[in-house]
Amino acid sequence: MPLRLLLVRHGLSSFNKDRRIQGRDDLSNLSDEGHEQARALGRSLQEVSFQAIYSSPLQRAAATTSSLLEAHAGQTPDAVFDDGLLEVDLEPWSGQTITELMEGSAETYSIWKHRPMELELQRRDGSTYKPLPELMEQARGFISNLLKRHPIDGNDTVLVVAHNAILRCLMLVLLGEPDNGFRRLRVDNTSLSIFNLRPGDNGPQVQIECLNSTTHLQPLPEKGKNARLILVRHGETDWNKAGRFQGQIDIPLNENGRRQAAAARDFLKEIPIDRAWSSTLSRPTETAQIILEAHPDVSLTQIDGLVEIGHGLWEGKLESEIKDGWSELLDTWKRAPETVQMPEGETIQDVWARSVRSWGEIAAQLKADETVLVVAHDAVNKTILCDLLGLTPADIWAVKQGNGGVTVVDIAADPGQPAVVTCLNLTSHFGSVIDRTAAGAL
Repeated sequence: MPLRLLLVRHGLSSFNKDRRIQGRDDLSNLSDEGHEQARALGRSLQEVSFQAIYSSPLQRAAATTSSLLEAHAGQTPDAVFDDGLLEVDLEPWSGQTITELMEGSAETYSIWKHRPMELELQRRDGSTYKPLPELMEQARGFISNLLKRHPIDGNDTVLVVAHNAILRCLMLVLLGEPDNGFRRLRVDNTSLSIFNLRPGDNGPQVQIECLNSTTHLQPLPEKGKNARLILVRHGETDWNKAGRFQGQIDIPLNENGRRQAAAARDFLKEIPIDRAWSSTLSRPTETAQIILEAHPDVSLTQIDGLVEIGHGLWEGKLESEIKDGWSELLDTWKRAPETVQMPEGETIQDVWARSVRSWGEIAAQLKADETVLVVAHDAVNKTILCDLLGLTPADIWAVKQGNGGVTVVDIAADPGQPAVVTCLNLTSHFGSVIDRTAAGAL
Protein backbone atom coordinates (compact mmCIF):
# COMPACT_ATOMS: atom_id res chain seq x y z
CA MET A 1 0.00 0.00 0.00
CA PRO A 2 1.25 3.52 -0.76
CA LEU A 3 1.64 6.56 1.41
CA ARG A 4 -1.56 8.46 0.66
CA LEU A 5 -1.66 12.24 0.95
CA LEU A 6 -5.04 14.00 1.08
CA LEU A 7 -4.46 17.66 0.26
CA VAL A 8 -7.32 20.03 1.20
CA ARG A 9 -7.66 23.76 0.74
CA HIS A 10 -9.42 25.75 3.47
CA GLY A 11 -13.08 26.67 3.03
CA LEU A 12 -14.46 29.97 1.77
CA SER A 13 -13.02 32.77 3.90
CA SER A 14 -14.12 36.34 4.56
CA PHE A 15 -11.37 37.59 2.23
CA ASN A 16 -12.33 35.07 -0.47
CA LYS A 17 -15.87 36.45 -0.39
CA ASP A 18 -14.60 40.02 -0.79
CA ARG A 19 -11.99 39.00 -3.41
CA ARG A 20 -9.17 40.28 -1.20
CA ILE A 21 -5.57 39.17 -1.18
CA GLN A 22 -4.95 37.02 1.92
CA GLY A 23 -1.41 35.78 1.67
CA ARG A 24 0.34 34.96 4.94
CA ASP A 25 -1.40 37.55 7.11
CA ASP A 26 -3.96 36.09 9.49
CA LEU A 27 -6.58 38.76 8.89
CA SER A 28 -9.17 36.52 7.26
CA ASN A 29 -11.46 34.03 8.99
CA LEU A 30 -13.54 31.11 7.81
CA SER A 31 -17.04 32.12 6.73
CA ASP A 32 -20.21 30.25 7.71
CA GLU A 33 -20.29 28.84 4.18
CA GLY A 34 -16.67 27.79 4.57
CA HIS A 35 -17.51 25.87 7.76
CA GLU A 36 -20.32 24.06 5.95
CA GLN A 37 -18.03 23.27 3.00
CA ALA A 38 -15.54 21.73 5.43
CA ARG A 39 -18.26 19.70 7.14
CA ALA A 40 -19.49 18.44 3.75
CA LEU A 41 -15.99 17.28 2.90
CA GLY A 42 -15.63 15.66 6.32
CA ARG A 43 -18.81 13.66 5.77
CA SER A 44 -17.58 12.50 2.35
CA LEU A 45 -14.34 11.24 3.95
CA GLN A 46 -15.95 9.10 6.65
CA GLU A 47 -14.68 5.88 5.06
CA VAL A 48 -11.07 7.14 5.31
CA SER A 49 -8.91 6.75 8.43
CA PHE A 50 -6.09 9.22 9.03
CA GLN A 51 -2.80 8.29 10.66
CA ALA A 52 -1.66 11.92 10.78
CA ILE A 53 -3.15 15.39 10.24
CA TYR A 54 -1.18 18.54 9.42
CA SER A 55 -2.71 22.00 9.13
CA SER A 56 -1.56 25.51 8.48
CA PRO A 57 -1.81 27.49 11.73
CA LEU A 58 -3.63 30.38 10.02
CA GLN A 59 -7.16 30.59 11.37
CA ARG A 60 -9.02 29.96 8.09
CA ALA A 61 -7.14 26.65 7.67
CA ALA A 62 -7.26 25.69 11.36
CA ALA A 63 -11.02 26.27 11.45
CA THR A 64 -11.45 24.19 8.28
CA THR A 65 -9.53 21.34 9.92
CA SER A 66 -11.73 21.55 13.01
CA SER A 67 -15.04 21.55 11.11
CA LEU A 68 -13.88 18.78 8.77
CA LEU A 69 -12.88 16.51 11.64
CA GLU A 70 -16.07 17.30 13.58
CA ALA A 71 -18.15 16.05 10.64
CA HIS A 72 -15.83 13.11 9.96
CA ALA A 73 -16.75 11.82 13.43
CA GLY A 74 -14.10 9.08 13.42
CA GLN A 75 -11.20 8.48 15.75
CA THR A 76 -8.46 10.80 14.51
CA PRO A 77 -5.05 11.90 15.78
CA ASP A 78 -4.58 15.47 16.94
CA ALA A 79 -3.82 17.95 14.21
CA VAL A 80 -0.26 19.26 14.03
CA PHE A 81 -0.07 22.94 13.10
CA ASP A 82 2.95 23.34 10.87
CA ASP A 83 4.48 26.62 9.66
CA GLY A 84 5.61 24.74 6.56
CA LEU A 85 1.98 25.04 5.41
CA LEU A 86 1.72 28.83 5.72
CA GLU A 87 0.41 30.60 2.64
CA VAL A 88 2.53 32.61 0.20
CA ASP A 89 3.89 35.86 1.65
CA LEU A 90 2.30 38.74 -0.27
CA GLU A 91 2.86 41.29 2.49
CA PRO A 92 2.57 44.54 0.44
CA TRP A 93 -0.68 43.35 -1.14
CA SER A 94 -2.39 41.79 1.86
CA GLY A 95 -5.93 43.09 2.44
CA GLN A 96 -6.28 44.76 -0.96
CA THR A 97 -9.08 43.73 -3.29
CA ILE A 98 -8.19 42.35 -6.71
CA THR A 99 -9.68 45.49 -8.25
CA GLU A 100 -7.53 47.75 -6.07
CA LEU A 101 -4.45 45.74 -6.90
CA MET A 102 -5.10 45.82 -10.62
CA GLU A 103 -5.58 49.60 -10.48
CA GLY A 104 -2.64 50.42 -8.23
CA SER A 105 -0.08 47.74 -9.10
CA ALA A 106 -1.13 46.59 -12.55
CA GLU A 107 2.37 45.76 -13.79
CA THR A 108 3.45 43.67 -10.82
CA TYR A 109 0.06 41.96 -10.62
CA SER A 110 0.41 41.03 -14.30
CA ILE A 111 3.78 39.43 -13.53
CA TRP A 112 2.14 37.42 -10.73
CA LYS A 113 -0.57 36.17 -13.08
CA HIS A 114 1.71 35.42 -16.04
CA ARG A 115 5.26 34.85 -14.72
CA PRO A 116 4.78 34.20 -10.99
CA MET A 117 8.32 32.89 -10.37
CA GLU A 118 9.67 36.29 -11.48
CA LEU A 119 7.52 38.43 -9.18
CA GLU A 120 9.58 40.57 -6.79
CA LEU A 121 7.98 42.53 -3.95
CA GLN A 122 9.24 44.89 -1.27
CA ARG A 123 8.49 44.29 2.38
CA ARG A 124 7.63 47.09 4.79
CA ASP A 125 11.18 46.99 6.12
CA GLY A 126 12.46 47.83 2.62
CA SER A 127 13.88 44.37 1.77
CA THR A 128 12.97 42.76 -1.53
CA TYR A 129 12.01 39.14 -2.03
CA LYS A 130 10.47 36.74 -4.55
CA PRO A 131 7.33 35.19 -3.02
CA LEU A 132 6.95 32.10 -5.18
CA PRO A 133 10.57 30.87 -5.12
CA GLU A 134 10.47 31.29 -1.34
CA LEU A 135 7.25 29.29 -1.19
CA MET A 136 8.69 26.53 -3.39
CA GLU A 137 11.60 26.20 -0.98
CA GLN A 138 9.14 26.02 1.91
CA ALA A 139 7.19 23.29 0.08
CA ARG A 140 10.37 21.28 -0.51
CA GLY A 141 11.11 21.46 3.20
CA PHE A 142 7.61 20.35 4.21
CA ILE A 143 7.65 17.36 1.84
CA SER A 144 11.14 16.37 3.01
CA ASN A 145 10.08 16.46 6.66
CA LEU A 146 6.84 14.64 5.92
CA LEU A 147 8.69 11.75 4.25
CA LYS A 148 10.99 11.45 7.25
CA ARG A 149 7.96 11.04 9.52
CA HIS A 150 5.93 8.79 7.22
CA PRO A 151 7.73 6.04 5.25
CA ILE A 152 6.52 5.57 1.70
CA ASP A 153 5.80 1.89 2.34
CA GLY A 154 4.20 2.49 5.74
CA ASN A 155 0.54 2.48 4.60
CA ASP A 156 -0.19 5.85 6.24
CA THR A 157 -2.97 8.14 5.10
CA VAL A 158 -2.09 11.75 5.88
CA LEU A 159 -4.49 14.71 5.79
CA VAL A 160 -2.96 18.09 4.91
CA VAL A 161 -5.08 21.26 5.20
CA ALA A 162 -3.58 24.44 3.83
CA HIS A 163 -3.97 27.18 1.21
CA ASN A 164 -4.17 27.70 -2.54
CA ALA A 165 -0.58 28.66 -3.39
CA ILE A 166 1.25 26.41 -0.92
CA LEU A 167 -0.85 23.40 -1.99
CA ARG A 168 0.03 24.03 -5.63
CA CYS A 169 3.69 24.24 -4.66
CA LEU A 170 3.47 20.97 -2.71
CA MET A 171 1.95 19.31 -5.77
CA LEU A 172 4.68 20.69 -8.01
CA VAL A 173 7.40 19.42 -5.68
CA LEU A 174 5.80 15.97 -5.70
CA LEU A 175 5.66 16.05 -9.52
CA GLY A 176 9.27 17.10 -9.97
CA GLU A 177 8.59 20.84 -10.46
CA PRO A 178 7.41 20.95 -14.09
CA ASP A 179 7.98 24.14 -16.06
CA ASN A 180 5.39 26.87 -15.47
CA GLY A 181 3.48 24.36 -13.38
CA PHE A 182 2.00 26.86 -10.92
CA ARG A 183 -0.44 28.21 -13.52
CA ARG A 184 -1.37 24.77 -14.83
CA LEU A 185 -3.23 23.81 -11.63
CA ARG A 186 -6.40 24.93 -9.87
CA VAL A 187 -7.19 24.51 -6.18
CA ASP A 188 -10.73 25.48 -5.08
CA ASN A 189 -12.02 26.04 -1.54
CA THR A 190 -12.27 22.69 0.33
CA SER A 191 -11.14 20.85 -2.77
CA LEU A 192 -9.66 17.39 -2.23
CA SER A 193 -6.58 16.17 -4.08
CA ILE A 194 -5.13 12.70 -3.47
CA PHE A 195 -1.49 11.81 -4.17
CA ASN A 196 -0.15 8.27 -3.74
CA LEU A 197 3.58 7.72 -3.11
CA ARG A 198 5.27 4.35 -3.64
CA PRO A 199 8.93 3.33 -3.47
CA GLY A 200 10.84 3.91 -6.72
CA ASP A 201 14.37 3.46 -8.01
CA ASN A 202 15.10 7.19 -7.86
CA GLY A 203 12.95 8.29 -4.95
CA PRO A 204 9.17 8.22 -4.49
CA GLN A 205 7.02 7.18 -7.44
CA VAL A 206 4.17 9.72 -7.31
CA GLN A 207 0.67 9.22 -8.67
CA ILE A 208 -2.14 11.76 -8.80
CA GLU A 209 -5.24 9.77 -7.88
CA CYS A 210 -7.49 12.81 -8.09
CA LEU A 211 -7.00 16.55 -8.30
CA ASN A 212 -9.20 19.43 -7.09
CA SER A 213 -12.33 17.38 -6.46
CA THR A 214 -15.24 19.46 -5.16
CA THR A 215 -17.89 16.77 -5.70
CA HIS A 216 -18.97 17.10 -2.05
CA LEU A 217 -20.25 20.59 -3.08
CA GLN A 218 -21.17 20.30 -6.77
CA PRO A 219 -20.27 18.01 -9.70
CA LEU A 220 -17.61 20.21 -11.31
CA PRO A 221 -15.73 23.38 -10.32
CA GLU A 222 -17.24 26.56 -11.72
CA LYS A 223 -16.46 27.25 -15.37
CA GLY A 224 -14.74 30.48 -16.36
CA LYS A 225 -15.24 32.53 -19.50
CA ASN A 226 -13.32 30.28 -21.87
CA ALA A 227 -13.87 26.87 -23.41
CA ARG A 228 -13.93 23.74 -21.25
CA LEU A 229 -13.06 20.17 -22.22
CA ILE A 230 -14.31 17.20 -20.21
CA LEU A 231 -12.00 14.22 -20.69
CA VAL A 232 -13.33 10.78 -19.71
CA ARG A 233 -11.75 7.35 -19.78
CA HIS A 234 -13.97 4.57 -21.14
CA GLY A 235 -15.80 2.25 -18.75
CA GLU A 236 -14.51 -1.12 -17.64
CA THR A 237 -14.01 -4.09 -19.97
CA ASP A 238 -13.55 -7.74 -19.05
CA TRP A 239 -9.89 -7.36 -20.01
CA ASN A 240 -9.49 -4.34 -17.67
CA LYS A 241 -10.90 -6.46 -14.88
CA ALA A 242 -8.64 -9.41 -15.67
CA GLY A 243 -5.55 -7.25 -16.16
CA ARG A 244 -5.05 -8.06 -19.83
CA PHE A 245 -3.22 -5.66 -22.14
CA GLN A 246 -5.92 -4.74 -24.64
CA GLY A 247 -4.35 -1.86 -26.57
CA GLN A 248 -5.95 -1.58 -30.02
CA ILE A 249 -7.91 -4.84 -29.88
CA ASP A 250 -11.54 -3.75 -29.91
CA ILE A 251 -12.80 -5.09 -26.59
CA PRO A 252 -16.32 -3.89 -25.65
CA LEU A 253 -17.54 -2.60 -22.31
CA ASN A 254 -18.73 -5.17 -19.81
CA GLU A 255 -21.87 -4.66 -17.74
CA ASN A 256 -19.96 -2.86 -15.01
CA GLY A 257 -18.42 -0.61 -17.66
CA ARG A 258 -21.89 0.29 -18.90
CA ARG A 259 -22.96 1.05 -15.33
CA GLN A 260 -19.90 3.27 -14.96
CA ALA A 261 -20.77 5.11 -18.17
CA ALA A 262 -24.35 5.55 -16.91
CA ALA A 263 -23.02 6.92 -13.61
CA ALA A 264 -20.86 9.39 -15.54
CA ARG A 265 -23.93 10.30 -17.60
CA ASP A 266 -25.93 11.07 -14.45
CA PHE A 267 -22.98 12.93 -12.92
CA LEU A 268 -22.71 15.18 -16.01
CA LYS A 269 -26.40 15.43 -16.91
CA GLU A 270 -26.78 19.04 -15.69
CA ILE A 271 -23.52 20.15 -17.36
CA PRO A 272 -24.09 21.78 -20.77
CA ILE A 273 -22.27 19.81 -23.49
CA ASP A 274 -22.07 21.31 -26.95
CA ARG A 275 -19.99 18.78 -28.91
CA ALA A 276 -18.34 15.39 -28.36
CA TRP A 277 -15.42 13.33 -29.64
CA SER A 278 -14.20 9.80 -28.97
CA SER A 279 -11.67 7.22 -30.09
CA THR A 280 -12.89 5.00 -32.91
CA LEU A 281 -12.76 1.85 -30.73
CA SER A 282 -16.04 0.55 -29.33
CA ARG A 283 -15.33 0.91 -25.60
CA PRO A 284 -14.90 4.72 -25.63
CA THR A 285 -17.52 5.12 -28.33
CA GLU A 286 -20.16 3.29 -26.28
CA THR A 287 -19.11 5.19 -23.14
CA ALA A 288 -19.59 8.48 -24.98
CA GLN A 289 -22.94 7.37 -26.41
CA ILE A 290 -24.23 6.45 -22.94
CA ILE A 291 -23.08 9.80 -21.50
CA LEU A 292 -24.76 11.61 -24.38
CA GLU A 293 -28.11 9.97 -23.60
CA ALA A 294 -28.53 12.97 -21.26
CA HIS A 295 -27.58 15.29 -24.16
CA PRO A 296 -29.50 13.79 -27.12
CA ASP A 297 -28.89 16.75 -29.45
CA VAL A 298 -25.10 16.40 -29.31
CA SER A 299 -23.41 14.54 -32.16
CA LEU A 300 -20.34 12.34 -31.67
CA THR A 301 -17.22 12.55 -33.84
CA GLN A 302 -14.68 9.70 -33.82
CA ILE A 303 -10.93 10.32 -34.18
CA ASP A 304 -8.22 7.75 -34.97
CA GLY A 305 -5.63 9.85 -33.13
CA LEU A 306 -7.36 9.06 -29.82
CA VAL A 307 -7.05 5.26 -30.24
CA GLU A 308 -5.25 3.43 -27.41
CA ILE A 309 -1.54 2.62 -27.51
CA GLY A 310 -0.64 -0.31 -29.77
CA HIS A 311 0.88 -2.96 -27.49
CA GLY A 312 1.80 -5.16 -30.45
CA LEU A 313 2.56 -8.73 -29.37
CA TRP A 314 1.50 -7.97 -25.79
CA GLU A 315 -2.14 -7.38 -26.73
CA GLY A 316 -4.53 -9.92 -25.28
CA LYS A 317 -1.96 -11.19 -22.79
CA LEU A 318 -1.98 -11.14 -19.00
CA GLU A 319 0.94 -9.49 -17.25
CA SER A 320 2.09 -12.94 -16.05
CA GLU A 321 2.22 -14.14 -19.67
CA ILE A 322 4.18 -11.07 -20.77
CA LYS A 323 6.58 -11.61 -17.89
CA ASP A 324 7.31 -15.12 -19.16
CA GLY A 325 8.39 -13.85 -22.58
CA TRP A 326 9.55 -10.25 -22.04
CA SER A 327 10.44 -10.02 -18.35
CA GLU A 328 13.14 -7.36 -18.73
CA LEU A 329 11.12 -5.25 -21.16
CA LEU A 330 8.05 -5.38 -18.90
CA ASP A 331 10.15 -4.27 -15.94
CA THR A 332 11.54 -1.40 -18.02
CA TRP A 333 7.99 -0.42 -19.08
CA LYS A 334 7.08 -0.04 -15.42
CA ARG A 335 10.26 1.87 -14.50
CA ALA A 336 11.06 3.89 -17.63
CA PRO A 337 8.16 3.74 -20.10
CA GLU A 338 9.68 6.43 -22.31
CA THR A 339 12.49 4.02 -23.29
CA VAL A 340 10.29 1.11 -24.41
CA GLN A 341 9.41 0.09 -27.96
CA MET A 342 6.49 -2.31 -27.72
CA PRO A 343 7.25 -5.51 -29.66
CA GLU A 344 5.59 -4.84 -33.05
CA GLY A 345 3.73 -1.98 -31.38
CA GLU A 346 4.12 1.71 -30.47
CA THR A 347 6.26 3.78 -28.14
CA ILE A 348 4.72 6.16 -25.62
CA GLN A 349 6.18 8.98 -27.75
CA ASP A 350 4.14 7.71 -30.72
CA VAL A 351 0.95 7.87 -28.65
CA TRP A 352 1.94 11.24 -27.20
CA ALA A 353 2.41 12.78 -30.65
CA ARG A 354 -0.94 11.71 -32.07
CA SER A 355 -3.04 12.13 -28.92
CA VAL A 356 -1.70 15.61 -28.10
CA ARG A 357 -2.09 16.63 -31.75
CA SER A 358 -5.72 15.41 -31.79
CA TRP A 359 -6.44 17.15 -28.48
CA GLY A 360 -4.95 20.37 -29.82
CA GLU A 361 -7.03 20.18 -32.99
CA ILE A 362 -10.19 19.81 -30.89
CA ALA A 363 -9.25 22.64 -28.52
CA ALA A 364 -8.29 25.01 -31.35
CA GLN A 365 -11.78 24.96 -32.87
CA LEU A 366 -13.75 25.65 -29.71
CA LYS A 367 -15.66 28.82 -28.99
CA ALA A 368 -15.19 30.48 -25.61
CA ASP A 369 -18.63 29.53 -24.31
CA GLU A 370 -18.44 25.85 -25.33
CA THR A 371 -18.10 22.79 -23.13
CA VAL A 372 -17.19 19.60 -24.98
CA LEU A 373 -16.78 15.92 -24.16
CA VAL A 374 -13.78 13.80 -25.16
CA VAL A 375 -13.77 10.05 -24.37
CA ALA A 376 -10.61 8.02 -24.89
CA HIS A 377 -8.26 5.53 -23.21
CA ASP A 378 -5.82 5.20 -20.32
CA ALA A 379 -2.53 5.82 -22.14
CA VAL A 380 -4.07 8.43 -24.44
CA ASN A 381 -5.53 10.40 -21.54
CA LYS A 382 -2.29 10.09 -19.59
CA THR A 383 -0.20 11.52 -22.41
CA ILE A 384 -2.62 14.41 -22.91
CA LEU A 385 -2.62 15.20 -19.19
CA CYS A 386 1.15 14.89 -18.82
CA ASP A 387 1.52 17.38 -21.66
CA LEU A 388 -0.97 19.77 -20.03
CA LEU A 389 0.78 19.46 -16.64
CA GLY A 390 4.20 20.17 -18.15
CA LEU A 391 5.39 16.59 -17.57
CA THR A 392 7.18 14.24 -19.96
CA PRO A 393 6.66 10.75 -21.46
CA ALA A 394 8.69 9.43 -18.52
CA ASP A 395 5.90 10.59 -16.18
CA ILE A 396 2.84 8.73 -17.50
CA TRP A 397 2.54 6.65 -14.32
CA ALA A 398 2.10 9.91 -12.36
CA VAL A 399 -1.46 10.28 -13.69
CA LYS A 400 -4.24 7.89 -12.73
CA GLN A 401 -7.19 7.41 -15.08
CA GLY A 402 -9.89 5.22 -13.59
CA ASN A 403 -12.50 3.62 -15.83
CA GLY A 404 -15.27 6.19 -16.22
CA GLY A 405 -13.18 8.83 -14.42
CA VAL A 406 -13.91 12.48 -15.29
CA THR A 407 -11.23 15.13 -15.86
CA VAL A 408 -11.82 18.81 -16.67
CA VAL A 409 -9.48 21.11 -18.60
CA ASP A 410 -10.18 24.84 -19.01
CA ILE A 411 -8.60 26.86 -21.80
CA ALA A 412 -6.83 29.93 -20.41
CA ALA A 413 -8.35 33.32 -21.24
CA ASP A 414 -4.86 34.59 -22.11
CA PRO A 415 -3.56 32.75 -25.20
CA GLY A 416 -0.03 33.03 -23.82
CA GLN A 417 -0.92 30.97 -20.74
CA PRO A 418 -1.20 27.17 -20.50
CA ALA A 419 -4.54 25.44 -20.20
CA VAL A 420 -5.56 24.66 -16.60
CA VAL A 421 -6.15 21.13 -15.36
CA THR A 422 -9.18 22.14 -13.31
CA CYS A 423 -9.83 18.69 -11.86
CA LEU A 424 -8.52 15.23 -12.63
CA ASN A 425 -9.88 11.69 -12.35
CA LEU A 426 -13.12 12.32 -10.47
CA THR A 427 -14.63 8.94 -9.61
CA SER A 428 -16.92 9.82 -6.69
CA HIS A 429 -19.95 9.16 -8.93
CA PHE A 430 -19.18 5.47 -8.23
CA GLY A 431 -19.82 5.99 -4.52
CA SER A 432 -16.40 6.69 -3.01
CA VAL A 433 -13.89 9.54 -2.86
CA ILE A 434 -11.22 6.84 -3.31
CA ASP A 435 -10.76 5.53 -6.87
CA ARG A 436 -11.81 1.89 -6.65
CA THR A 437 -12.00 1.22 -10.41
CA ALA A 438 -10.17 -1.73 -11.98
CA ALA A 439 -6.40 -1.60 -11.68
CA GLY A 440 -5.85 -3.74 -14.76
CA ALA A 441 -3.47 -3.24 -17.66
CA LEU A 442 -3.80 -0.51 -20.28
